[in-house]
Amino acid sequence: MKYIIAMNTTEILTGNCPSETAYNPGKTGNHEQAMAELEKSIYNALERYSNVHRGSGHFSKASTHLYEKARQIVLDHLRLRGNRYEVLFLSPRRAKAFTELLRPECFKTISSKETGLSLGVSAVAIQKNALPKDTPFETGGGTTKLYGPDWVLWANHPDRFEAGTPAIINIIAFSKMLQIMKRRGKDVFQDSAKNNTTPAEILYSGEWNELQGLELLQRLRETMIGSAIQVPTTSGFKNFINFDNSASTQAFSPVWEAFRKSLRLNDQARHGLVKEVRQICSEILGAPLTDYDIIFTSNTTESINITALGLGKQATGETEPVILTTVLEHSSNDLPWRTVPGHTLLRLSADNEGVFDLKELEVLLSSYNSERLQGKKRIRMVTVSGASNVLGTCNDLTAISEIVHRHGAMLVVDAAQLVAHRKIGMSATGIDGIAFSAHKIYAPFGTGVLIVRKGMLQFGDADWNLINASGEENTGGIAALGKSLLLLQRIGFDLIEEEETKLTNKALKEISLIPGIEIHGMKVADQVGHPGKTGVIGFSVKSGMPATVARRLAFSGGMGVRFGCLCSHLIIKQLGSFTPFQEKFQRLVVKMVPILNLQGIMRVSLGIQNTEADVDALINELQRIMVSADTKQKNKDQHMVGNSEITFNKKEVKKQFRKFIESSEMKVFGQ
Repeated sequence: MKYIIAMNTTEILTGNCPSETAYNPGKTGNHEQAMAELEKSIYNALERYSNVHRGSGHFSKASTHLYEKARQIVLDHLRLRGNRYEVLFLSPRRAKAFTELLRPECFKTISSKETGLSLGVSAVAIQKNALPKDTPFETGGGTTKLYGPDWVLWANHPDRFEAGTPAIINIIAFSKMLQIMKRRGKDVFQDSAKNNTTPAEILYSGEWNELQGLELLQRLRETMIGSAIQVPTTSGFKNFINFDNSASTQAFSPVWEAFRKSLRLNDQARHGLVKEVRQICSEILGAPLTDYDIIFTSNTTESINITALGLGKQATGETEPVILTTVLEHSSNDLPWRTVPGHTLLRLSADNEGVFDLKELEVLLSSYNSERLQGKKRIRMVTVSGASNVLGTCNDLTAISEIVHRHGAMLVVDAAQLVAHRKIGMSATGIDGIAFSAHKIYAPFGTGVLIVRKGMLQFGDADWNLINASGEENTGGIAALGKSLLLLQRIGFDLIEEEETKLTNKALKEISLIPGIEIHGMKVADQVGHPGKTGVIGFSVKSGMPATVARRLAFSGGMGVRFGCLCSHLIIKQLGSFTPFQEKFQRLVVKMVPILNLQGIMRVSLGIQNTEADVDALINELQRIMVSADTKQKNKDQHMVGNSEITFNKKEVKKQFRKFIESSEMKVFGQ
């Protein structure tokens, strides 16, 4: 389904758009009109979707703008002033945990469930002077400015309290609902005319049901939402290319349809859909429901925090439990383990290709658990990334599992970077728990998944009820997750791996030939005798700050990439050969200059929709950037294209960039 909002250029940029028909309580079809308006807005947001705050391309900037605009809409709805209040977007469970820390008079809340549609979003408007100053109640991606092995500099609010990737699209949809309710009536979404669509029709039906394998992959590439959106560049308008799939992925068209249809389900059908998607996760991920609990959350970060919380509630007897993680981890699989009551943290090393030393793993587990050479200390859990978000490296989970279980420990895998790229068999591999997010598997509607062996986490009935109710409130996100997993299964994980490996090898080979660029990690994606790597390519550019290079890729190539410490500060420092003095100096600088953005490295991450033409475009842009650096062309108003030179006004390019963001706001929030 394609939605078009007809506006001329002047209307888009000035906001002088034709007004909607005023709300009329007696007018028939008012609810359906409101739903149609909401769906148009969601679709327009999806067309420009990317992760927020830390990306460099047009889509990330547009999504960030829409996300921050949503905060203002909530404040307007609650009639609160932005100079006094801050809005946090949280899952229902997180909102409850957070507000229990506050005085009742200091905050107001509103949830999507109150409006009539369950999107799994709660907004907490809190007085700025009442925001907690200490460690956030949940930690992980986005909550820090900088951290080391045993210290953390926390981010400013609101980032400090919104751990992990938020439900960006759902939050934008929620704020749009508030706008519509203001014009059409506060109950306009309450009296929903529920349809007779069944969960089976949503998940298993569709116009491409007969397609499989490469044919299905091609069709999904062609219809990926946002694939036809053009963005302004120095050489005219170009189709946007997303090279930031490791952060977040755009939506398959059938996934959007599943989300859209699920909003109209009655309660019985909603429960049936959740049950069916739980079964889909069980079958595709090899986690029999007789042996595993499958829990829906808001993102990977919340899943890992729940695991850490549940682990901390278990009795440890006379032992002093230890959690073994690695230097390779994303902050979401590092920070939550630091505060588990009664537990200490130990880290396994990895080389600069992101490969764990299995001999070291064996020695550590033997020393702590089998030989008992460390007193009462026992390694209780080993938690590793299935694939690195910095280097793309996949370590041998079967071999790791065998060692871990032989010494009586549990294995938990952060599979956020793995599920979309490799076949996972939890039971066959011996994995005790995994966590991942739907927004990294082409279903960006705010759902995370936690799968753990039964009995592994110790929660009382009230806690379990809250955890399950919170995640299952986002029925649309769960429907999108299930639909996407089924599509990936029909394409075939072997084919996905083959296609992505071929593309990654092409990119690695051609980037390595560009003078002045250093690739971090493996130089081939299918290294003999090793599980290989996904399409994540980290690299550094000689004579070029990552922020500058990322900005040029956006302005000249219409590409979205990522730069910085990538929420994985420990491995980034290792790749940069940081000394203890340099780390101490960096920490001091960040304390003194809080607005400083750390440069880190560049990262290109490929997804299922990327093609050889995309990689060719990337190589061409990187070559031009490096030629410019090597010849010391300082005139930033000139850019080489082939053998010709195109001059452009830098201010005009920035102006067009701003117009793109403004037009995105008008398409989503304009009336």
